[in-house]
Amino acid sequence: MELCGERQTSGNVVSLGPGAREEMHERLSRRLITGDQVMLAHVYLKQGCVVPKHSHENEQFTYILEGALRFLVGDAGAEEIVVRAGEVLHLPAHVPHEAHALEDTLDMDIFYPPRADWLNKTDSYLRKK
Repeated sequence: MELCGERQTSGNVVSLGPGAREEMHERLSRRLITGDQVMLAHVYLKQGCVVPKHSHENEQFTYILEGALRFLVGDAGAEEIVVRAGEVLHLPAHVPHEAHALEDTLDMDIFYPPRADWLNKTDSYLRKK
């Protein structure tokens, strides 16, 4: 397991309490925990934040802990899905999607396999304002 670049080799409890967040830009930050097969991310979005349309090889679950996100799903973004606190959205691999923060939001994203672009910081689509 890896927490902010630190590799773990046995069973561990990891706190997602106060700590360093990776600031993508002024409206988006995250914290990652990565195992051998799965990645968990706390994603913090300020109201009005837009995650641009993208797709990836990873299956994704987005669990909204606080706030709400509006997803536009599919090649043309024709399917609109609003996900609120306590709800989970499943996105199969390779499905194009974008997200709009309707309010300040904390979500937990789970990816299988882990997002290599997030780990090696080649996720430029997220680093734009």
